[in-house]
Amino acid sequence: MSEKDKMLAGELYDANYDKELIKDRYKAKDICYQYNNLKPSDIEAREKIIKKLFARTGKQILVEQNFWCDYGYNISVGENFYMNHNCVILDGAKVEFGDNVFIAPNCSFYTAGHPLDYKTRNKGLEYAKPIKVGNNVWIGGNVTVLPGVTIGDNVTIGAGSIVTRDIPSNVVAVGNPCKVIKQLK
Repeated sequence: MSEKDKMLAGELYDANYDKELIKDRYKAKDICYQYNNLKPSDIEAREKIIKKLFARTGKQILVEQNFWCDYGYNISVGENFYMNHNCVILDGAKVEFGDNVFIAPNCSFYTAGHPLDYKTRNKGLEYAKPIKVGNNVWIGGNVTVLPGVTIGDNVTIGAGSIVTRDIPSNVVAVGNPCKVIKQLK
């Protein structure tokens, strides 16, 4: 089993020294660099690059510059997707966004995690757990979503939240750690 296969399976994998994963990350980061250096008004070129980078996109999407990711091929976005400036997706595992998802500036989605045992961690091993964001979701500014989290449909995540566990559908959730504070009808 290759390190990439281990990564995609959620097992410990060598992210630091595996040549295939390093090559994949450089390819994605080069594409992000190209994207981030386009004129903001060149919407057509921006859209073309994002559609090349991501695994799947809806027709109506906009990702503001600057944007960074690790691989790109693990990111899927639905229809009417908007991501504001300075967002980062560490996509060692799948990161899926539904339809009508709006993400404020400076948000981070981290699928990568590191072992608590320092000997294992020092070998360059890590794991990746998928993140899934449902339909009709608003994520406020400076939100961080951690590995393995699912956010349901019709959710608002308040600015500055650290989402460490699943958030059910039809709620407002805020805080560190992010907790449900209001049920929506």
